[in-house]
Amino acid sequence: MLSFESKDSLEKMKKFLEHLKLFSIAESLGGVESLVELPSIMTHSSVSKEHREKICLKDSLIRLSVGIEDVKDLIDDLQQAFKSIKSE
Repeated sequence: MLSFESKDSLEKMKKFLEHLKLFSIAESLGGVESLVELPSIMTHSSVSKEHREKICLKDSLIRLSVGIEDVKDLIDDLQQAFKSIKSE
């Protein structure tokens, strides 16, 4: 499990998720496959933005659950998704 924040906007983070090819979007981060979640619009969507900020859950927080895929393939997938949003 890995979490990170980006300096990019929520809209860019949504596009980042769309560009991923190996990571599946999911709210539950358990399993053998690699999964990705954007909590602000998924698991915590019912929590107000003000409260999310109060508990340090930023709109740009991404959670990854790494599965059994080859690590190089997963890194390549993340890199290509980041490059895709940087070029927009």
